[in-house]
Amino acid sequence: MFMKSSILAGINCIKQCTILSKSALIHTSVILRKAEDRKEMLASLPAKDEGTAGEKSVDIDTLFNRRAKSFPDATTATKLFNGIPFNELPICNIRVSPNNTIISVTDYKGVPRLIRSCGIEGFKNTRKGTNIAAQATAVTIGAKAVELGWKTIRVKVRGLGPGRMSAIKGLQMGGLNIVSVTDNTPVSWNPPRPRKQRSL
Repeated sequence: MFMKSSILAGINCIKQCTILSKSALIHTSVILRKAEDRKEMLASLPAKDEGTAGEKSVDIDTLFNRRAKSFPDATTATKLFNGIPFNELPICNIRVSPNNTIISVTDYKGVPRLIRSCGIEGFKNTRKGTNIAAQATAVTIGAKAVELGWKTIRVKVRGLGPGRMSAIKGLQMGGLNIVSVTDNTPVSWNPPRPRKQRSL
């Protein structure tokens, strides 16, 4: 008796749901589709991204011929960027350490014009070493460089720390066009002797 009444209640509930779905256009999550609908749906999906689909085949020879202009050669120093020769572009020096990021903009002779650091920007203590602080500092100095009339610059990065890529991104957000990025991090070929192993 109980079993029969629960089955009848379930059937009544299904009937009410179908009546509601017809009147109020309520869609359930379980929808059975035909094979053609699935094909149409798959055809309408956007193409998979390279990162999710894996490597795509690329003709390397044509890629190198196209990219050959971006590699430096003997004529790079005199090549014009925005009407200015490469060797006369202003230089942005980014000094990155684990505790701070210092960004200075010099003219092509090396005379400093603008200097900002994360501490000057208002970040204190350990927050000076974050990538957010480096990006905020770079946006500020990029806007000031644009005010001076510099649009295209070269970038030299020195040191290791969390603000390396964030500072470059901040310069672009500040309105500067970056032509080249050079890594000037010093590498010691005979580093100091490591500490002796800790005894436990």
